[in-house]
Amino acid sequence: MGVHEEKQLAVEAAGVLVQNGMRVGLGTGTTVGLLLEVLARRRPNAVFVASSPRTEVAARALGLDVQPFGCFDRLDLAIDGADQIAPDGWLIKGGGGAHTREKIVAVAAERFVVVADATKRVATLHAPVPLELSRFGLAATLRELESCEVRDAPSSPDGGVIADYHGTVADPRELARWLSAIPGVVAHGLFAPELVSELFVGVGAAVHHTSRGGTQ
Repeated sequence: MGVHEEKQLAVEAAGVLVQNGMRVGLGTGTTVGLLLEVLARRRPNAVFVASSPRTEVAARALGLDVQPFGCFDRLDLAIDGADQIAPDGWLIKGGGGAHTREKIVAVAAERFVVVADATKRVATLHAPVPLELSRFGLAATLRELESCEVRDAPSSPDGGVIADYHGTVADPRELARWLSAIPGVVAHGLFAPELVSELFVGVGAAVHHTSRGGTQ
């Protein structure tokens, strides 16, 4: 099976989690694009919050009920993809440039579910780590970061500069702490294991489902 088929299997498995009456956060990227198609077929009576304008437009076009996130202080479920998944549960996300909103949605959800294909599993996390930077003082922030390049990409949904950190990712928790301490860094793409409730990874013709309680 190819990457697309693996991802499709994982998305189908995760999509079943969306039930009537839920408030559901939606991430950004190709994985969520497949998820939207699954949800459009199933038509659950749920309310959705999108982490990016792109996802919101696509979800509305498929007939899903998308509401502003300001209407809720808590979500029942959030589903998103990942760029890298380490064995210890750390993730790198943000290839689509919406990692700030994705992280807000993940933290607000009772269950944050990550869906991916087998190529996203890595032995150790490695650069690049996506960043959102403030436009104010950008040159000074880049000087503090040293190993960082501004990405040739549109601004984040909130107007921030999208960049990539290219330094070493030896200790993700320490790196996350250091990046968060730099004032011009709005957010980084490192997601700690405690944020993730469940993983659905398509591997060949099977889906590996891992939760905080262990593999199922």
